[in-house]
Amino acid sequence: MKLKGKVALVTGAGSGMGQAIAVLFAKEGAKVSVVDMDAARGQKAVGLIEQNKGQGQFISADVAKATDVEHMIKTTVATYGRLDILVNNAGVPMGPTPIEEVTEDLYDRIMAVNIKSIYLAAKYVTPIMKQQGGGVIINITSIAGVRPRPGLNVYCASKGGAIVLTKALAIELATDNIRVNSIGPVATDTPMLAKFIGEDKDFEKGREKFISTIPLGRLATPEDIAYAALYLASSEASLVTGINLEVDGGRGI
Repeated sequence: MKLKGKVALVTGAGSGMGQAIAVLFAKEGAKVSVVDMDAARGQKAVGLIEQNKGQGQFISADVAKATDVEHMIKTTVATYGRLDILVNNAGVPMGPTPIEEVTEDLYDRIMAVNIKSIYLAAKYVTPIMKQQGGGVIINITSIAGVRPRPGLNVYCASKGGAIVLTKALAIELATDNIRVNSIGPVATDTPMLAKFIGEDKDFEKGREKFISTIPLGRLATPEDIAYAALYLASSEASLVTGINLEVDGGRGI
């Protein structure tokens, strides 16, 4: 088991990539805090962990709120005694929107969830990891932060900012043995895909058009991202910090 004896916290873990990461980490021996705003989905993810004889707990939190972020980290440490791996997976998408139609509320929400949450989590977990002698932070970004798409202006900016924040934290925290990396997935075949393509458009036509831009010819699966996260969280990546691992089928080339 690659994560035996470790404690992990995964945000947005009630479904999709976050759930896949949480379940895989537990299979690999980690005790996992499943964080989500949706209690039903979060408890379901914990159930999947327990079905595989893993250990997990659900914590309700809005990652854009400092009090919630502090609570999820303190609760994890109170339950399991430490926190070795933090995965900032929670995020919000946007549909194709011309910049002149982007509202200030939409801008603020995307930035709050997609990048402010990373700052907040780092702020509260860093003292704990320093005291422990090290740790791992993994931020789930997007290939959109490297190769923007028309109409996803603010979303692309939030993910690009998350990539740079990852690198800045990696430099800042390296001397404390805290590795910070990000993963840049291409779109996954989940309900969120409809949001990116545009809910008012022919979904299947839009889906096939998007897939045609991916050299390997398919979308990502949640498990693709989970295995990338497992590598970055494990001792196999002990010399890896500050990278954005693109799991994108070659779209970013």
